[in-house]
Amino acid sequence: MPTLAEYPKIAAGKVRELYAVDDDHLLLVASDRISAYDFVLDVPIPDKGRILTAMSVFWFELLGDLVPNHLVSYDDDRIPAEVRGRALIVKRLEMLPVEAVARGYLAGSGTRDYDRTGAVCGVTLPGGLVEGSKLPEPIFTPATKAELGEHDENISFDAVVAEIGADLAGKVRELTLAIYSKAADYAHGRGVILADTKLEFGLLDGVIVLGDEVLTPDSSRYWPADTYEPGHAQPSFDKQFVRDWMTSPETGWDREGNQPPPPMPAEVVEATRSRYVQAYEQVTGRKFSDWIG
Repeated sequence: MPTLAEYPKIAAGKVRELYAVDDDHLLLVASDRISAYDFVLDVPIPDKGRILTAMSVFWFELLGDLVPNHLVSYDDDRIPAEVRGRALIVKRLEMLPVEAVARGYLAGSGTRDYDRTGAVCGVTLPGGLVEGSKLPEPIFTPATKAELGEHDENISFDAVVAEIGADLAGKVRELTLAIYSKAADYAHGRGVILADTKLEFGLLDGVIVLGDEVLTPDSSRYWPADTYEPGHAQPSFDKQFVRDWMTSPETGWDREGNQPPPPMPAEVVEATRSRYVQAYEQVTGRKFSDWIG
């Protein structure tokens, strides 16, 4: 079995690293780092990389009838022992330069856009919506794919067309909404609301392929259905808990400033880990303790 040092590192993001395996395959490694408001926090969340990997594998398998994906294997002799359980062998793709976002509920930057303009990414919405409102139907709200340290910005569908062409943009929108709808229906049957999610697509021999991670608590908002009540921020199974701590009075941190947030206290770290585990177990119906690694 190879070691990680034997693979050339070709890219590193806030949470993941990419290594070259051969001409056709990459090793996608999820770390325990957590990012929020464009900062990578100093304190990692134990097991987070394994949870993200396990959840992505579950969804790649469930969504396989809708769209091909880049997953080759999560249990392969080419995966080094030191990253087993939080790494995937994946196909090399030509990644598309947009974040494909689907929203079924108003939250986060979508609420801010709506309050300012009555629309999200150029999609006009009915009046009277509030934080947490369910939208009349899911909408496609793409974003730029920012460089490390920069902020993703919401963009219009027309901007996606200008970036990748009308035909490809239309297919990405259609796939994004189909994936969201199937995943949201499945999650709702497990007592969880999938409020929104961010997807990434690439091309392989001209075919659109789902890449990166998929429907994890890092890339999606998951809310418990039994406490759902529009009009305020919802309890969540995702990193919104960390965002809320960062902006709470106890940290004294200024989100609009340029200073990094303070280190997370142990109780926030443990509570965050518990939420990620709960998201995985409640959505998938599987025990995290059974995951490899």
